[in-house]
Amino acid sequence: MKQITIAVLMLFSVSVFAQTNAELKKHYEAYYKQMKKQGDVQGVINAMTHLDVLEPSVARKDTLAYMYLSEGQYMQALNTIGVEKNATDSDMNVEVKALALKNLNQPKMALEHYEVLYSRTPNVYLAYEMADMKIQTNDLPGAKLNIDYAMANVKDDMKRAFYETQQPYETSMKAALFYLKGLLTFSENKTANIDAALKLMNDALAIDPNFNLAKVSRQALESQKAQQAAAAKKN
Repeated sequence: MKQITIAVLMLFSVSVFAQTNAELKKHYEAYYKQMKKQGDVQGVINAMTHLDVLEPSVARKDTLAYMYLSEGQYMQALNTIGVEKNATDSDMNVEVKALALKNLNQPKMALEHYEVLYSRTPNVYLAYEMADMKIQTNDLPGAKLNIDYAMANVKDDMKRAFYETQQPYETSMKAALFYLKGLLTFSENKTANIDAALKLMNDALAIDPNFNLAKVSRQALESQKAQQAAAAKKN
């Protein structure tokens, strides 16, 4: 009799738990819709987190991580989906990992995921980002391959955003690529390649005279060239 009573209580508990979960899911689905309607991103994140606890889903985790990324919460995004490279990861998952790691100044780790995105859908924008990070990590041959691909496929109407000034701005992607090629050329040989790097910065500025980063880089190269000339005179 005691065993029958325990069994009945267990069945009752399972039934109540299932009912409670269903009610909670319904509540958070309604809460999610309301937060979305109000444009409350943190509320949407909270609702989706509860829904994922109640009913775990890979797609929901990917979306949640993307929302964290969009809010600049890079560690939270990575804590949601991890940093490992998995062949089964969705494009959204890989993009979140790549961008979050890049923004956390982890270019080597970010590049692993950029390579996956690039192998799936190569394009000029990805090639630029990868070349930029490869120059930072001293993978100059890899950067050259990406720049060559981008140069061969860039279109005149393509733009690239920059954020080094207080006011973000856009410039021609073609100009951005000349600038990046200038950096690569200088990095390959900081003594012999100054003039070649300067020419590429001027090529970038010929397309967009207001391209601030190319201006700053040209000034730095001219200063470096002057220092080298002064040192050569002393010797």
